[in-house]
Amino acid sequence: MGGLAYAASDPVTFVAFLALVVFLLIAARMGAFKTVLGGLDARSTAIAEELEEARSLRERAAEALALAERRQQDADKEAEAMIDQAKADAKQIMAEARKDIADRMVRREALAEARIARAETEATEQVRRAAADAAISAARRILSEDTGVDQFESAAREIDRALS
Repeated sequence: MGGLAYAASDPVTFVAFLALVVFLLIAARMGAFKTVLGGLDARSTAIAEELEEARSLRERAAEALALAERRQQDADKEAEAMIDQAKADAKQIMAEARKDIADRMVRREALAEARIARAETEATEQVRRAAADAAISAARRILSEDTGVDQFESAAREIDRALS
């Protein structure tokens, strides 16, 4: 049996069905469905506006993210440039320091060589003076004494030793 045929066979169900239909017709006539549909339309419009606002916020957030990423990339590039510049400056400073050290070493070496040459000259001069003094002393001894050939040869050997 179908639903309507069953409702017609049972009087209680039939009366309830008729009451429902009459209620719905009265509610429709009074505009109750318009109010419900208007509320649903208003809610639908509010949801659409919220979705549009969310979409707009999402787009602004995406733009802000892209801007932040660009700024981060720019900052990274700037940091790399600063690091590269610092490395280049450090290399230049090291090269200048090495050159300064090399120049100082050359000057110190030249100064040391000059001091050595002066010391050699002074030492040679002192040796010459000592040899001359020894020769003069030996000559005085030879001249002051009555010497023989043996003593003369001994004095000559002493002079040679003093000059060597």
